[in-house]
Amino acid sequence: MTQIYVGNLAYGATEDDLRQAFSEFGQVSAVNIVSDRQTGRPRGFAFVEMPNAAEAQKAIEGLNLKEIAGRAVTVNEARPKTDRPRGGGGRDRGS
Repeated sequence: MTQIYVGNLAYGATEDDLRQAFSEFGQVSAVNIVSDRQTGRPRGFAFVEMPNAAEAQKAIEGLNLKEIAGRAVTVNEARPKTDRPRGGGGRDRGS
């Protein structure tokens, strides 16, 4: 299973928009448009899961910087949370 990050997503984009775009490259097993917990509004990014790694790679290459729902998106393989840098720039603010 390959999880794909879709950034710069139009706020009006739907699950169907993403499913349609990614299904041109292969089977899509899940689409999750991330919403703000308090307001319920979309946060401008989503995750798409594809079971076939080769198809997922083709989708990443084929859709990165392409328009989905009227906006050019950033598409790459999602990284686990532990791989992402934490905020704050790594400097000790106390000294």
